[in-house]
Order: sequence, then C-alpha cells, then structure tokens
Amino acid sequence: MIQKLFEAHLNVRHLERSMAFYGDLLGLKLGYLESVRRVAFYWVGGHNLSMLGLWEKPSGEITSSHIAFEVSPAEMERAIQFLRDHDVKFYNFLKDGTERPMVHSWMPAVSIYFSDPDGHELEFIAPLPDQPRPELGVISWEEWKAIK
Repeated sequence: MIQKLFEAHLNVRHLERSMAFYGDLLGLKLGYLESVRRVAFYWVGGHNLSMLGLWEKPSGEITSSHIAFEVSPAEMERAIQFLRDHDVKFYNFLKDGTERPMVHSWMPAVSIYFSDPDGHELEFIAPLPDQPRPELGVISWEEWKAIK
C-alpha cells in the first residue's frame, strides 16, 4: 500500500531565512509560496516526487526534527565538499568530532549530518548497492570500502 514518503513539514522561526537556506543554498525548487499563511512548499528531487513544507511559527512551537535527503554514493563526496564550501558545519552519526561519513551497515547507506538555521537535523544519505551487514554496526565509509 504505502510506496514512499511524499511530504514532510518543518516549523521554522523566519520563513525567508529558511527559504534562503533550503532554496538558495540547498537548491530545492520552490513549488508554492503562501505569504498570508507563512508557508513555502519545496519540491525535493523534482516536481511531484516529494515535498518539504516550511511553516513559520512562533519560537515556542519549534521542535527539532530530522529529515534525510537522498544523494547517490557518487555524489556523497561532492555533497560534503558543498557543505564545506558553504561553511555549513557537519558531523557524522557517531558525533565523534570527525567529518568522516559513516555507513549504517544494516541498510547499508552512507550519511553525513548538518543542521538548518532552526536546529532541525538534516542528513545527506546515499543507499549503497552492497548487501546489508548489520553485524558491523556503524562504521566509517573507508572501513566499509575496505571490507566489502
């Protein structure tokens, strides 16, 4: 019955600031802006594939959320360099103080994390074509490449 997640929504403090982050910086395409209700809808991955809604709310209504954006394994290094080039601080799943992408071996997928201006935890994640190896836990991408 369920085939994919079509949309997700985040409450944000300042709509224009968030629009600059998601639209201008991350490159999501604006689908619709409703100024009166203070909401912007962005297409993720192309028109009608999936959508992100940004709703301006008072600070007291902002709670941290998590959203993962899929990239290809070939694009992961480029995504990391993009974050560096735009001074967006990023970290890995283990929060071990390094910038090493980590593989969630039960999937498997490699990922890196960063935050938006409201503190929502965002992730670039790249599903890997390899067989799952859940017994390995979470390991660095370098380690994953060395053992596969």
